[in-house]
Amino acid sequence: MHVVLATAEAAPLAQTGILGDVCASLATELHRAGHHASIVMPAFRSALESGLEIARTEAELSVAIGSKNVTGRLLRSRLPQADVPVYLIEQDDYFNRPGLYLDRDGRDYKDNCERFTFFCRAAMQALPHLEPEVDVLHAHDWPAGLMPAYLAAEFRHLPGYGQIVSLFTVHHAAMQGNFWHWDMLLTGLDWKYFNWQQMEFFGNLSLLKTGIVFADAVTTVSPTYAQEIQSAPLGCGLEGVFRHRRDVLAGICHGIDDRLWDPKTSPHLPAGFSADDPSGKERCKAAVQPELGLPARADVPLVALAGPMSKEAGSDLAAALIAQWCESFDVQWAIVPSAVGQYGRQFDELAQQHAQRVAVRNAAPDLLHRVLAGSDLLLLPSRCEPCGQLQLCAMRYGAVPVARATGGLIDTIADAAPAALAEGTATGFLFPDDSVTSIAQALKRACTMYRQDARTWRSLVTAGMSRDSSWRRSAQKYIDVYTRTLAQRRQEVAI
Repeated sequence: MHVVLATAEAAPLAQTGILGDVCASLATELHRAGHHASIVMPAFRSALESGLEIARTEAELSVAIGSKNVTGRLLRSRLPQADVPVYLIEQDDYFNRPGLYLDRDGRDYKDNCERFTFFCRAAMQALPHLEPEVDVLHAHDWPAGLMPAYLAAEFRHLPGYGQIVSLFTVHHAAMQGNFWHWDMLLTGLDWKYFNWQQMEFFGNLSLLKTGIVFADAVTTVSPTYAQEIQSAPLGCGLEGVFRHRRDVLAGICHGIDDRLWDPKTSPHLPAGFSADDPSGKERCKAAVQPELGLPARADVPLVALAGPMSKEAGSDLAAALIAQWCESFDVQWAIVPSAVGQYGRQFDELAQQHAQRVAVRNAAPDLLHRVLAGSDLLLLPSRCEPCGQLQLCAMRYGAVPVARATGGLIDTIADAAPAALAEGTATGFLFPDDSVTSIAQALKRACTMYRQDARTWRSLVTAGMSRDSSWRRSAQKYIDVYTRTLAQRRQEVAI
C-alpha cells in the first residue's frame, strides 16, 4: 500500500519537537516493511536550507483561499536515512519564514489558519501526482486537520481519490489549532459544517476537532492516553468528540531508532555495553560524572532529569524534590534540559548551592546519550505525557525510569511490583500522584533497591534493555490500522 504522511514537521527538514522524529521514523519503517511511504509537508525555510537535495516537479498548484487565488509548486526531496520521498508545498509568502508557527518574538503568526489551509488544499491537489496511487492519507495534528474534511466533503468522488482512506493522529489534545469563526471562509468548506458536532469549538474554528470528526480512523500516541482524552482534563474540552469516535480510536506508542540508541555501537559513549555484558555502563558512569563536574563515585545513584523544563513536565515538582533531597540523601543529579523554560533558574541555583550533587548542562544530543548511559535512574515527573521517548531511550541505555503513572509512561514501563519482579518483567517505578511526596516514595524504593539488592536491580536493568521499543513494532500497529480501515472502506464501497 502507499501511505502519505501529511505533516508540518519531518526531521531533518523541519522540526520543533517530537513530531518531526515520529513522522520521519514511521515513514522509514513503513518503507522497510515493504510498503510505499511518502511525506508531504510545507516548504519551510528550514527545509529549503536543510542541505538535502530538492528538485522542482512539473506540478503547479492553484488554491482558492477565501476570495483570492494563491499559487504554489510541488517540490521533491528524500529522507537521508531511507528511500522515502518528501514532497514539499512551496509558497514563499506563507512558508519561507524564520519559524514554522511562531515569529521571532515567539508569537503565533496571525495568518496561521490561512497558511495551513493553503497547505491542506494544496496537498490534496498534489496527491494524484504521487506514485504509486495513494491508498492512505495519514494526517498529523492540527496543521493537517483540514485534509480529512476535504477528502470526505469534496475530493472523495473525484478521479484518483475514491480509494483513499484518511487516518488522523492526535499527538497532544491541547494543541488544537483554534481560530476565530470567520476563518471558516478561508477553508472553502460549506458553512453547514461549522456546527458543534463537526468544526465549531466554543464559537471558534478548530482544525484539530475537524480532523478527529472527519477522518475514517483516529489514533493517538499511546493506549492509555487514548482513554485519558475521553474525559476531562486531558481531553482539553474535546473529550466528548473523542468518546463519540471511540470505535475508531486507537492508541499506538512511539518507538525509538534502536540503531541510533544502541549502547553497543553508539559513537557518543566512552564504552559499549549490552544487557548480556553490562560492564561498560560502569565506565560510562565513571566518565560522565567528572564531565558534568560531579565526583566520580560508583556507590551513589546518579539520577537524570531531561527534556523540557515545564509545568506539564513536572519540573516544579522535580525542583522541590531535589532541594529537599540535597539536604538529606546521598544522590547525584544530572539535569539536561532540552528547553530551559521557566524553571531553568531554579535548577541553576540548585547546582550552585550543591555543586557536589547537582549538575545542569544543555542537552546536546551527544551529551544526552552519555548522561543516560551513565545514569542509574531517569526521573519523569510529568503531569501529562501522551507517550514520550525519553523513558524508552533510558531503558535501552540501562537507566531505570521513575515516572508518573500517566499516558504512555504506563504503557511502556512495568512497575517494580512484587509480581512483576518475580516474573522478571519489571522495568521501572511508577508513582500515582503529581506531588513531591509521591515522587519521593517511588524514588526511595528505587534507591533502596539500587543500594541493597544488586541482583534484583540487575534484573530490572536487563528487562528494560531487552524491551522491544523499536519503530518496527510501532509501524506494524499502524499498518494494522491502515489495513483494517481500507478493508472497511472497500466494504462500504461494495455495498
